[in-house]
Amino acid sequence: MAFNVLVVDDSAVMRAMIIRVVKMSGVPLGEFYEAGNGEEGLRQLGANWIDLVLLDINMPVMNGEEMLRRLRADPETARLPVIVVSTESSETRVHALEELGVAFVHKPFAPEDLRATILRVTGVTPDDEYYAVPAADGGDFDF
Repeated sequence: MAFNVLVVDDSAVMRAMIIRVVKMSGVPLGEFYEAGNGEEGLRQLGANWIDLVLLDINMPVMNGEEMLRRLRADPETARLPVIVVSTESSETRVHALEELGVAFVHKPFAPEDLRATILRVTGVTPDDEYYAVPAADGGDFDF
């Protein structure tokens, strides 16, 4: 199964970095979709089949928390795997996000930490035959 991934972050540089890490994660990938805020993210979800969302919290127009609430309220997206990738570090806020059934990775992140979270959330393990396929760019985490 190839995963279609939506990356929602107001920073184009951060979206590119996250996409690079996901490509090197060992997870079988389909298409990548990008959005600069939660409103654009919801439009992407309405137009495309998405298997995994990587979501920032602090964004203009519609923040990640509002997008996440709407995802969880919609029966079609309520169980969609979401990883929040954010500078937000308030223990209360992180706990509230985890209550919504999401994983959390703190920015700035080590590529290995994001990779481990992606593998945990997607359920991909080193025993899976597609895990052993090298990433398109060689799988090196050097930026």
